[in-house]
Amino acid sequence: RLRAISRTRTYFLDIMKELRRPKTHIRMIQTHALLKYGYLVDFLLVASPTIHGEIRDVYVESMSKTLHTLFRTYHKQLLTLDLRLATRVDLIAVEEAALRDAFSTKVNMRKRGDAFVLGDRAKVLDGAISAESGLDAAAAVVLIPPINAHVASMNGEKYPYEMIFRSIMSHLIDAATNEYVFARQFFKEYGQNDCFHAIFGKTLSLVLEQLENYLFNCHDAIAILLMIKLTHSYKRTVKARRIDKVLEPFLDRVTNLLWPRLKMVMDAHLRSIRSANAKKCGGGDIHPHLISRRYAEFTCSILLILNRGRKAGSSMDVGNDKLPADKIMPRSSSHGSSATSAPSHRGSAGDMLMNDLDVMLEEMNLLLKRLADEHSSNKKRVVFMINNLDQIITIFKERRVAGKELNRFSEILVHQRELFVEEELLQTFSKMIAFVQQTEAHMSGISVPRGARGVAAPADVVNPEVVESLVREFASNWKSGIEQINRNVLSYFSNFRNGMEILKQVLTQLLLYYTRFQDVIRKVWRGKPPSFCKDLVSTSVILSEIKKHALSI
Repeated sequence: RLRAISRTRTYFLDIMKELRRPKTHIRMIQTHALLKYGYLVDFLLVASPTIHGEIRDVYVESMSKTLHTLFRTYHKQLLTLDLRLATRVDLIAVEEAALRDAFSTKVNMRKRGDAFVLGDRAKVLDGAISAESGLDAAAAVVLIPPINAHVASMNGEKYPYEMIFRSIMSHLIDAATNEYVFARQFFKEYGQNDCFHAIFGKTLSLVLEQLENYLFNCHDAIAILLMIKLTHSYKRTVKARRIDKVLEPFLDRVTNLLWPRLKMVMDAHLRSIRSANAKKCGGGDIHPHLISRRYAEFTCSILLILNRGRKAGSSMDVGNDKLPADKIMPRSSSHGSSATSAPSHRGSAGDMLMNDLDVMLEEMNLLLKRLADEHSSNKKRVVFMINNLDQIITIFKERRVAGKELNRFSEILVHQRELFVEEELLQTFSKMIAFVQQTEAHMSGISVPRGARGVAAPADVVNPEVVESLVREFASNWKSGIEQINRNVLSYFSNFRNGMEILKQVLTQLLLYYTRFQDVIRKVWRGKPPSFCKDLVSTSVILSEIKKHALSI
C-alpha cells in the first residue's frame, strides 16, 4: 500500500513538472496522463489524504504559474501588433494645426478620420452576433480564430486593440472552461472551495491589470464600445458553458473598467465641440468642414455598433444594461421632445451613451452656426450650413443609419435651403419680389384699400409706371438671371445632387413669384389690362427654360 502511494505520488509529481515546461501541450497531458489515471487520485484521497492534498497543491501552483506566464507573454506579443488608431488629439473638433505635418503647411490626409470610421472593425463582433442570431452561444467565439502572434508578426500585420482584446478573452474563456471541467473531473471538487480560483486567480488579475493599463491611455471610443459588446457576448458564452459562476464576476469587472473610460472619451469629444471655433479649426471656406465629416462618421459608427445583431422589435443588451429597440435604431423621429420623453433608463450605462449622443447632436449644430458666423455675408453663412448639413446627411445615408440624428439634420437642412432660395432670388429679382410681397400684404387687408369689395383701384395700390418698369426689366433680364443662378449654385455646392435639388427649388420659387406678380396685375387691372401686359413673359416659356438647367424638374 505504501509502495503504491509512493509510486503514485512520484508519477503525478513528474507529470506536474511537464506542465511547467514551455510549449507544453497542456490539454494532451491532462487527457492522456492525468484523467486517464483519475482512479489513482481517488485511491490517494482514501489511502493518504495528505499526499492527495500535496498533489492538488502542486497542480494548482504549476497551472497557476503556467497560465500566468502564457497570458503575460501572449499579451506582450500582441501589443507589438497594436494598430493604435486614436491618440488624445484625435477628437471630433480637432485643431487644424494637429492635422498638419511638422514640415508642411498641408493637411495630412492620413490623419483625417481612421479613428472615427467603423469600416470593417465591426467584424470582430461576428462571433457574438451569430450567437444572438440563434447559433450555439458556446461556439460563437470560435467562428473567428484568435490572432496567431508569431504568424502575424512575421507577416507584419497590425490589428486594432479590440481584436487583441478578443483574442485574449477567447483564449482565456477556453482555458477557463478546460480547467473548470478538468478540476471537477480530476479532483472531484464541486463545492465553493474548488481549486479553480486558486489556479486562475493570478491570471484573471493579470488580464484586468493589462486592460486597465491600456485603457489609461486609450482614446478610441469605437474600440472601447466594441470591447463592451464583446464582453457582453462572452457573458452569454460562459453562461452557455455553465461556468458563469466563476467567470461572470470577472467579466463584470471588465465591464466596469470599460464604461467609465468610454464616458471619459465621449466627454473629451463633447468638450472639443463645445470649445471649438473658427480660429482653432479653420472656418473660412464655404465647403464641407472636416469636423462635420468626423462627427457624422463617429456617430454612425457608435449607432452601427449598438445596432449590430439587434433583432427587429427586440431589446438589445449593452454591457450590463438592456436598451429597448427604440433607444438604438431607428430612434425617435421627433427632435422636439426632451430626452425624458423616451422610456426612462436613468442610471444605465447605455442610457448615458444615448444622452451623450443627444447632447453631441445639439452641440454640433451650435458649432456649425459659430463657424458659419465667421463668413462675411448671410448668403455665405447659409451656403456653409447647407454644405455641412448635406455632408452629414449623406454619410448617414451611405452608412444606412436612420433615426433621430438624421431627421434632426434633415429638418435643419430644409430650413437652410429655404433661406438660400430667398437670398439667391433677392440678388437678381429683388425689386419684383419686394413689389409682390408688399402689394399682396396691402391687398389682403393689412392696409385696407378703398374700392368695391376690398379690391383697390389701380392708383390706390400700385404705380403703373413702377409695374411697367418691372415687367420690362424682367422680360429683358430673366434668362440671364436664371443662367447666373445656375452658375452660382454649381459653384457653391460641392455635392452635385444637392446642388441640383437646390437649383430646382430656386427656379421653382422664381416661377412662383412671377406667377404671383402676374396675379397682382390681373387683380389690380381687372377690366382693361394696360398696354405693357403684352411684354409679360409666359410661364410656359419660363418653365421650358428652367427645364434646360434643372434635371427632371
